[in-house]
Amino acid sequence: MAVERALISVFDKSGIVEFAKRLAALKIEILSTGGTAKLLREAGVSVRDVSDFTGWPEMLGGRVKTLHPKVHGGLLFRRRNAEDQKQAAEHGIAPIDLVVVNLYPFEATAAKAGLTAEELIENIDIGGPTMLRSAAKNFESVTVVTDPEDFERVAKELESAGDTTLATRLELARKVFATTSRYDGTITMELERLAAASGNISLEARPVLPQRVHIALRRQQELRYGENPHQAAALYVPAGRKPEGLAAAKQLQGKELSYNNFVDLEAARSLAAEFSKPAAVIIKHNNPCGTAEQGTLREAYLKALACDPLSAFGGVLAFNRMVDAATAEEVAKLFVECIAAPGFDEKSKAIFAAKKNLRLLELPPGGLEPEGELQLKRILGGMLVQQPDLGEVQESELRTVTKRAPTAEELHTMRFAWKVAKHVKSNAIVFAKDGATLGVGAGQMSRVDSVKLAVMKAQSPLAGSVVASDAFFPFPDGVEEAAKAGATAVIQPGGSVRDADVIGAADRLGLAMVFTGMRHFLH
Repeated sequence: MAVERALISVFDKSGIVEFAKRLAALKIEILSTGGTAKLLREAGVSVRDVSDFTGWPEMLGGRVKTLHPKVHGGLLFRRRNAEDQKQAAEHGIAPIDLVVVNLYPFEATAAKAGLTAEELIENIDIGGPTMLRSAAKNFESVTVVTDPEDFERVAKELESAGDTTLATRLELARKVFATTSRYDGTITMELERLAAASGNISLEARPVLPQRVHIALRRQQELRYGENPHQAAALYVPAGRKPEGLAAAKQLQGKELSYNNFVDLEAARSLAAEFSKPAAVIIKHNNPCGTAEQGTLREAYLKALACDPLSAFGGVLAFNRMVDAATAEEVAKLFVECIAAPGFDEKSKAIFAAKKNLRLLELPPGGLEPEGELQLKRILGGMLVQQPDLGEVQESELRTVTKRAPTAEELHTMRFAWKVAKHVKSNAIVFAKDGATLGVGAGQMSRVDSVKLAVMKAQSPLAGSVVASDAFFPFPDGVEEAAKAGATAVIQPGGSVRDADVIGAADRLGLAMVFTGMRHFLH
């Protein structure tokens, strides 16, 4: 059936005038409200007010505009159902065949500084979601558009056939219910900020861990496979807004990405983001096998590679600067799976182009920011939720617990090694010197074994190095092994019931030891 009547009521008016003109050219009657009607009239589009269509004025300060049987009857009556047609005729209900509605920007309003409780409440859209849901439910007969990106597609189908296809209407209906579901979820979470006391409503800060967590995701891309080839996988991003961070990275070349690629890329990206000077990170199986912060990117890469060149083979790299030709020439000598960076200059792209399967990902602006969203991990029957580990220790908060205080150079290296240890799977041990890791011990069930593993993996002498531990040493043995390998200073959280024994061992061995008071377990 040809579209005869459209109802247009939008907050985001992007492209709406051009779209309405194309509808008007097809002799489609346009109903509208408020600011949308005013805009269309000023653009020369003939518009009929919804209040004229229903016979009822807008009321209650604009809260009631389209909540009327003539609107929702016109959307919901089934065109092929004889009883529906009869009742519509009896009550003077005319069909509305096309609805174009988008919603008050509740999420953006909720994020405003200085927001009041009244503003938050008044930006809850009622009429818009109600029309969208009515139209979407009756998608067999009604076309519903909530995204300006769909204007062109709908206009072309109307111009070609006088109506949209059933497949299009079904797809648009799915998009609507995804939109209203996400909208209601956002409202649910934001209303937790309201407090009622003494008959008044006040707006408070968002709770760190809300009572309810609503997450709406859309599939952005299917991946090559999951952790293993027999597992299907895909990348999902938050619905209703543009992708950010690694999820918004532009792949410049290379094979299709897998689940493991993204996991390792995020590990690499998040560690590279820790540093202000040029830094290089090499990740293998979600653990750093080399990290360095140096005067140039090339120097950083070479020092990171020197930590564990064997493990670096087939690894994933991240840089916190645009990759230049000098760095690319060195990287090209090694087989790596993926590289993420804020950019690649033309010469480096030409160098990497010879490696057809190498995946290059250009991070978007903000792509080196720390993760700020709540972290989720599934368990059978539930979901664990926590804040991201954004804990940082200021130099003034470090506490020297040994007789010998660290030198300025040791303290500088401690802070570097501590940043790296935060990104190593527990139990984590990092040996470092001169702005680079020398040995990394990851994921061992015993901390002393992580020390031994780091020593075993080291390719350079550890004399004069600093050791970072993500959690306390439960016994003196880990410190003793580190000193035996050549370490002269240790940074760790402290907090063991045997701290006195560990400190005593450090004093006996001439080590400087600093407590951070903060743990960085990573599982």
